[in-house]
This record gives sequence, structure tokens and C-alpha cells, in this order.
Amino acid sequence: MLAVALIMLVSPCLANAAESASEHEERPRQFDWSFAGVSGRYDKAQLRRGFKVYREVCSSCHSIRLLAFRNLAESGGPELSQAEVEKLAASYKIKDGPNSAGDYFERPGRPSDTFPAPFANEQAARAALGGSYPPDMSVLAKARGYSRGFPTFLLDALPGFSYQEGGVDYIASLVQGYRDAPAGFTLGDGQFYNVYMPGRRIGMIPPLTDGAVKYNDGAPEKVEQYAKDVSAFLMWSAEPHLNDRKSMGLAVVSFLIVLAALLYFVKRSIWASVDH
Repeated sequence: MLAVALIMLVSPCLANAAESASEHEERPRQFDWSFAGVSGRYDKAQLRRGFKVYREVCSSCHSIRLLAFRNLAESGGPELSQAEVEKLAASYKIKDGPNSAGDYFERPGRPSDTFPAPFANEQAARAALGGSYPPDMSVLAKARGYSRGFPTFLLDALPGFSYQEGGVDYIASLVQGYRDAPAGFTLGDGQFYNVYMPGRRIGMIPPLTDGAVKYNDGAPEKVEQYAKDVSAFLMWSAEPHLNDRKSMGLAVVSFLIVLAALLYFVKRSIWASVDH
């Protein structure tokens, strides 16, 4: 009875809080991801498309400084060939040094190098982007998220039941959330109206348009497809060993089930002839 009374007391407060929050932002859409769930796996073709979108659109402002070129060839990811990785790395200029004369210099990238940032430092980024500072995208899909509201947030607080795709839902929704500002809504210089951004004001220009990136596999060249593909790529960037982790988890759980069954039958065998 105490628990029921507590829920009845807290629920109106949570509903009021959710209603108040909805005045400032909409809850991100939930998408269907290939890597969701216990047995989910990354879609290699989608990761390749997502990397293409990142490189042609997002990389002009956002870095992925924790990702090395060679990671793109690893199992469970885009799985580029070694030749593709070497060619990609060589297309970038990497600042290195000092040399024997004490000078820094630029050289072609190597597979072991990480992706260079588009700006030399934060001040240069803010100067070029009207004061905005674009976040690094290496682990953005795990760093971002949202509350799913009452009562589902109670499940998210329990180990093994939490929703793992909140970050990619948020990113995929955000890049599609640009709208015309309603009457009476004030935007600052260089700001845009986005229904999924807290406060509905965002400094990033709409990054995606239909047909902006050409696909080679026949996938739709639409904003929604671009958004899902680049979000999936960012999820892989943040958790590149997800496939291995889930495979190991399933193997461990299967082993524990078999072990529990064996222990049960051993116990029955040992105690079967003992009077109780």
C-alpha cells in the first residue's frame, strides 16, 4: 500500500515535469536499429554509408579524434580493405615533428594515425563558426541521450533493462528536427529552430538535404536515410566492439544455463538415495 501511495503521489509531479519539458523540446523518435537488442549486430553496409555521410558533410566541423584510420578495417565495423584504409589515410595531411632541425611538418596520413581535427583549436573553431563550438563525435552517440518519461524511465534504471539506443535516436532526430520558428519565437544571430534541441535553439546549420551524398548501393538518398546511417556510424565509433561484446555475453549466458542444469542433475543424483 505504501508503494502504491508513493506512486500516486509522485506520478502527477512527473507528469507536470514532462509537460513542462515538452514546452521546450520534443522527445526524440525511436528508430529501428540493426544493433538493438541482445542479438543485434551492426550493418556493415550502413556503417559504410554513414562514414561517407560523416566524411562529406559532418567532418568539415566535427572531429572524431579517438578514431584511427585502421579501425575502419576491423571486424564488426565498416570493414574497409587494407588498401582502402591506406588510400584514405594518405588523403589526409598530418602534422608531425619536430624533425632534426626542430621544425614541425606535414606528411601523408598512415593507417595508425587518428583522424585530424578540422580546426587547430577551439578558438579557431568558434571564430569560423560564429561562436559555436562543434563537439567531437568520437563517443557522441554514448554521451547523448534523453529521458523516455514515466514509467519507462523506471525500467531504464534497472540493469539489463535500460534502453541503449537513446543516443543514436537523439542524433538521428536532431539532424531532422529543423523547422520554421513559430510566430513570436525569437532566435539569435546564427541560430536555427530545432524541435529536438533543448530550448529549441541550435547553432548548427541544417546539415543534410536530399541528394547531398551519393550512395553506391542503391540506398535512398534522402535526409532520413542519411540521418540513420551517420547515427549508426557514430554508434559504432563510440562502441566499436559491440558485436564481440554481445557474442561473448550470449556465450557466457549459455554456459551458465548449461552449468546450472548440470549442477541440478548432479544434486538430484547425489541426494536421490538419501532419506529426507
